[in-house]
Amino acid sequence: MLTPRQKTPNLTLPLLSGGTFDLATDGNARGTLVVFYRGLHCPLCIKYLKELDTLVPTFTDRGVGVVAISSDDADRTAQMSDRAGAQNLRFAHSLPLATARDWGLFISTGRGKTSIGIEEPALFSEPGLFLISPDRSLYFSSVQTMPFIRPGFAELVGALDFVIEKNYPARGEYTGDLPSAA
Repeated sequence: MLTPRQKTPNLTLPLLSGGTFDLATDGNARGTLVVFYRGLHCPLCIKYLKELDTLVPTFTDRGVGVVAISSDDADRTAQMSDRAGAQNLRFAHSLPLATARDWGLFISTGRGKTSIGIEEPALFSEPGLFLISPDRSLYFSSVQTMPFIRPGFAELVGALDFVIEKNYPARGEYTGDLPSAA
């Protein structure tokens, strides 16, 4: 399990636009928002990434870089970028499932074609959202076992404004012993 205020696993992947995304050198003043999505087969991911794409400049204005990642190959990632109408969003691809698991993502088995007629991969990761501090420590995370009920990006912007204004620390960092139940 990833722990707030602790360093996250390495994350280096090819970018759809060329070059490489490397979390260790992403270099944003307030960190990086890493959004893991299920893949091209997921109609909810298309909607989610469309929303995210419109807010990338808002995150950038706050010093936060944004990247969307899946285990899809470059071709499927390009199709997803097109379906999402992405103008601002960076897409990284070819996430190894072992790396997905290192990040605490749940892995699902494919079940054929989805409602939009696209075949699910044999294995793929479920969604997760991580705000990573510039020192590569975890600030915030949300991981789902299903494609439903994901954090809203507009709410995340509002929370980020509060965090910046109040210099609010990452929470959930305690890993020590817990008191026994009475």
